[in-house]
Amino acid sequence: MMKGAVYYKDLKIGTVEQTDEGYEFQYDLDYVKTPGSKPISQTLPLTEKQYKSKTLFPFFDGLIPEGWLLDVAIETWKINPGDRMTLLLTVCQDCIGAIKVIRSDK
Repeated sequence: MMKGAVYYKDLKIGTVEQTDEGYEFQYDLDYVKTPGSKPISQTLPLTEKQYKSKTLFPFFDGLIPEGWLLDVAIETWKINPGDRMTLLLTVCQDCIGAIKVIRSDK
């Protein structure tokens, strides 16, 4: 099982995890309770409940590069292109934009 801490700018806002059943995402409770907190995606509204999915959530899958940049990542790190969680945790530590995912299962 792999796990990543999800950050908005430099603020940890949640955790995404690959389990035997699929994927889970949960906002940190402190973030949910902070006035003015916003969801990272319209498909992942701000809530205390845990989201579960058989496939990687489209929001997180969308952070993974495409095209030639994906080819570079796959070749550089020798990652199976079908292993979306490993790709997410490897290449999304420094994404374009405000969201980053830092591996936290080690």
